[in-house]
Amino acid sequence: MSPVRRSLLLAAGAAGLLGSARAGNTLAQDGAPLGAWPPVVPGWRLDFPRDHGAHPAYRTEWWYLTGWLTDADEAPLGVQITFFRSRTRHDAANPSRFAPTQLLFAHAAIASARRGRLAHAERSARPGFGLADFSMRDLDVSIGNWRLHREPDDRIVATIEDAALELALDFAPPGPPVPQGDAGFSRKGPLPTQASWYYSRPQLAVTGAIGGPDGRPTRPVRGHAWLDHEWSSEILDPQAAGWDWVGLNLDDGSALMAFRIRRRDGGVLWSDANWIAPEHLAGPGVEPAPRPSAGPPPPLHPVFTALRKWRSPRTGASWPVAMRLAVGDRVLELDPLLDDQEIDASASTGTVYWEGAVRVLEGGRQVGAGYLELTGYAGALRL
Repeated sequence: MSPVRRSLLLAAGAAGLLGSARAGNTLAQDGAPLGAWPPVVPGWRLDFPRDHGAHPAYRTEWWYLTGWLTDADEAPLGVQITFFRSRTRHDAANPSRFAPTQLLFAHAAIASARRGRLAHAERSARPGFGLADFSMRDLDVSIGNWRLHREPDDRIVATIEDAALELALDFAPPGPPVPQGDAGFSRKGPLPTQASWYYSRPQLAVTGAIGGPDGRPTRPVRGHAWLDHEWSSEILDPQAAGWDWVGLNLDDGSALMAFRIRRRDGGVLWSDANWIAPEHLAGPGVEPAPRPSAGPPPPLHPVFTALRKWRSPRTGASWPVAMRLAVGDRVLELDPLLDDQEIDASASTGTVYWEGAVRVLEGGRQVGAGYLELTGYAGALRL
């Protein structure tokens, strides 16, 4: 997501929950044979606020927030909130309210250096019956008392209530959404169909409050965050084992998205990156930030190099938690807030991945902060 990361996490979860479902010969809501999903093809023009909302005809979709926060003690905290939507193989024309044609999942985590590991919670439900819902008109997705929605002034509001953690956060964008790839058409593999619709909202100004972990009282926080929204019908190429992805907010007001999809033999199957200048993030309105010229930007091929690995005592996976990232003529180093940011989501999406807050260093000096996501190191993803 980002590479098809959340697409894969979600597809894995849907497969686990609905592995017994079988397609018939009827037609699905998009007119394709049951069990098929519409492909992502060039030519779509992102249209806001509608495209902030859900796209239920597509196989998978995710809204993904990550950020760095500080509390009154200036103690750094990482936060992650992700909502996933999955369209299953069940016939969308089935009139039964119990037919699970769509599934929703959600993850939330707080990384605290004081605590030394993540506080993590997850939810899953089918829409309907007051249990969960999503909007096709604007960003508004919920599972029980977990909700992510967009206000008329463009603020994004997250409310998470769980025994492990509580979040009540506002995310204020500095300007319009930033399409990734070619005007939002983001390739994820060698085949033209291996793509997603993908835009980001970097440099979100965060205010609000968090509660927990470890029973700590609710306290005010502030910071900066990143939102990704993607939807797709494809899953990972059979040659791929997993991916590395970053969304980085830099102190000069710029931002960087970069990813690589790794082959099972250790090589790189696909990669891409996008440096986002401060002027492309500023300004009012909800229209996508304009490209400097017609056509897709020149491709950037980021190079990820592991600097240090951490072995999980729970799964035995060896995660490259510290990385060197070369993009163009710049070389950054990614240093984790803490090593243990492994997420075991086997109870919802059925996967284990590492989603970690990282400091961004350049020439030995901190120049920003963001999130690094790693998959496929606890074994190649099997969908």
